[in-house]
Amino acid sequence: MKSITLRVYRYDPSVDAEPHLEEYTVRVNEGARVLHALHAIRNEHDPTLAYRYCCGSGQCGSCAVKVDGTPALACMTEARDGMTVEPLDLPVLKDLMVDMEPVIAKIARICPAPDAELPEREVIAAIKPLRDCIECLCCVSACPALQVTEFAGPTVLRQEMRLALDPRDSGDRITDAIEKGLFYCTTCKRCTEVCPKEIDIPGKAIEKLREIANRRGLSLPRHQEVARLIQETGRSVERTKPTFLEQVPEVIEPDGPVRGEVGFFVGCMFNGRVPQTALDAMEVLKRNGIRVIVPHDQVCCGSPLIRTGQTSFVEDLKKKNIEAFARRGVKTVMTICAGCGATLKNDYETPFEVKDVTEVLTEYGIEPPAKLDLRATYHDPCHLLRGQGIREQPRALLREAVREFVEMPSQCCGAGGGVRSGVPEEAKALGAKRGEAVKATGADVVVTVCPFCEFHIADCTDVPVKNLVTILLEGYKKKDAEQESSS
Repeated sequence: MKSITLRVYRYDPSVDAEPHLEEYTVRVNEGARVLHALHAIRNEHDPTLAYRYCCGSGQCGSCAVKVDGTPALACMTEARDGMTVEPLDLPVLKDLMVDMEPVIAKIARICPAPDAELPEREVIAAIKPLRDCIECLCCVSACPALQVTEFAGPTVLRQEMRLALDPRDSGDRITDAIEKGLFYCTTCKRCTEVCPKEIDIPGKAIEKLREIANRRGLSLPRHQEVARLIQETGRSVERTKPTFLEQVPEVIEPDGPVRGEVGFFVGCMFNGRVPQTALDAMEVLKRNGIRVIVPHDQVCCGSPLIRTGQTSFVEDLKKKNIEAFARRGVKTVMTICAGCGATLKNDYETPFEVKDVTEVLTEYGIEPPAKLDLRATYHDPCHLLRGQGIREQPRALLREAVREFVEMPSQCCGAGGGVRSGVPEEAKALGAKRGEAVKATGADVVVTVCPFCEFHIADCTDVPVKNLVTILLEGYKKKDAEQESSS
């Protein structure tokens, strides 16, 4: 047995003016779950504590709560000393019990099709990952889109895809999905991160529903414009200035001895919209002894098409990009755009390894830059944090380059999944939340590793927003200036 102290959200709307956190100390067995701690509170301290539970084995979903701010099943999450237990972000009925009925009511039920045949084996295989949902609503509590829109939520759209696959259903699932906010999802994968069953709702449901919608001519007009541009030019942004690829040779040698070699996948934004950031990255790599191979025949990775369901010519893009690097014998392809990196890693089958620039610099080790006199915060791009599982590398590099680093809660900025272009009012609302979070840090600069996040957050805050490679280069320039001055 061990003693733990935890704080629990208490609120009875019928008698309390506002909610509060109450502290309890209980004795539980080693390895006890949060649910066991709640049982102990109810048995030893307050029998009026309200919370739901049923199976106690992670199958019914009824005991979902937030533990230290993250949605989880109380029966599957280990009880820790000092933890805080709160209800999901849904209307509170009492204490940890929330009103799930409005969301559950939106979950579609099958409309039996007359004389329908049983699903084929491959259809059953596609349905199974979607059928694993236990309707705990952890995903609904965590979804950023639900904070600012009338989006029905991840599990509701998951069910639409599950039924769309089933030949026994006769409902118009695409029209239903669009009415329930199909294009509001930013594909941030926060729902997947908190799902007890690890269901990839963005990849297995949202993007697949968008594919079917596209085949029926129902993609958003702005998304269709981007698709046409990619098909005509190979790029998702129009050329307005000399591009990165027009400014560099195919091989960029380092300043000193060669310590390593990477191929560079530049991405559309860094090639055409903000080429200076890509040039900054090349300077940082040169400084640290890394030879860079830059195939000039690379094209858009296809991410804007995959996220919006416009996949008819994505395979052509994949083939061109794979051949561009494979033909040059590249073993490691580096990206500096989180979206490109996540796409190459998760949507391609490549003969080479794909790494983010922060992975490359961390693995080789960098020359320490001079510290900039800045208080900096870091924004986690969704496609880097959840799309690639990269969290610590950019933070470690940033700490080397600035006087002070301050954390900011991780949340989608609203730019992804085609939302910035297709549903700008939602993107603006989520961006405003990022702006508030930035202001709360008191930072002098926001640092990130994604051009879409960089552009979008810059529109929502007065604080400068910079790419990490630019910060590192500024540190090197400061170091050179100090050495020159002292000599």
